[in-house]
Amino acid sequence: MAIQTPQGVTDNLASKKPSTANGVGEKSHPVTDKLQETLHSSVDKLASSASRAEETLRSSASGTSEKVAASKREAEQKWLGSSVRKYAVENPIAAASVAFAAGMLITSLMRKK
Repeated sequence: MAIQTPQGVTDNLASKKPSTANGVGEKSHPVTDKLQETLHSSVDKLASSASRAEETLRSSASGTSEKVAASKREAEQKWLGSSVRKYAVENPIAAASVAFAAGMLITSLMRKK
């Protein structure tokens, strides 16, 4: 049985090829390396597409928000000048009765279907 000296172990380690963290040489997996490059490229393209989509959504949401706010202001102005509002303010019990009757009518029509 041979016993190795510390010098022999050191010489043996020095003669090994450089390796990565898992102990395997860098170019020992060409298929894996190619797959990795392809996947990185795909992820980069996907990130770019997602970025463009986000910008488009944000700009359209901003425009839509402004349109909704303008429609709300217009509806409020129409309501404040409406004869229905004037009638409801002057005759609250009659307006509530009409609303109740309309609700009952709609409920009965939807229940029969």
